[in-house]
Amino acid sequence: MGIKKFFKDAFADMKASAKAQHEVDKANFAAAKAESKAQWEEAKMSPKARQAKMQEEREEQIKKANERKAVAEERIKKAKGEN
Repeated sequence: MGIKKFFKDAFADMKASAKAQHEVDKANFAAAKAESKAQWEEAKMSPKARQAKMQEEREEQIKKANERKAVAEERIKKAKGEN
């Protein structure tokens, strides 16, 4: 393997890596832009709509907490040998 081929391959790899990273950066930028727009639209919501959204989020958090609790209680039963 000559030095010329080594550098040719190295620069080709760097080019491919830079291109892939650029795609990642574009996707991250698009996601950040969409999130920013969502936050802006949420900020413009009426107080009743905002209150309803907050209630939905709280209900979702309660649901997830109850699921975690059930899993933990099942683990406790298994650890005690009650199953």
